[in-house]
Amino acid sequence: MQHPVDPQTDPSLGHELRDVRFGSVYGAAAGVVVLVVVSFALMWGMLKLLVWREDVMSPPASPLAQSYARREPPEPRLQIDPIGDLAALRAREVAQLAGYGWVDRQAGVVRIPIDRAMELLVARRGGAAR
Repeated sequence: MQHPVDPQTDPSLGHELRDVRFGSVYGAAAGVVVLVVVSFALMWGMLKLLVWREDVMSPPASPLAQSYARREPPEPRLQIDPIGDLAALRAREVAQLAGYGWVDRQAGVVRIPIDRAMELLVARRGGAAR
């Protein structure tokens, strides 16, 4: 028969009695910070080196480059302000629907507002709207 072991007297049983050493945790955190700062400094230096190398090794710009004017690309172009373009289109459409204008002057065809056209249609049918 086995005798029960008392955790108070047997150090191999129970929980750990030591705490975490915070010096090790702080040291690891400081190491990570130093690594990040050193990496940033090395990348910044490498960028400066590459910019300097490009300035030194690239051929000079053409003397004609200053005389080139900025030109617009040929049609059709991409929209610069699609929201403004849509607003302008809708304003033109509303102006056409709500205003008077000629469709074909030689044939005598005109454009009238929708509300006025509906009034004329109701009057023409005898005042009874369906």
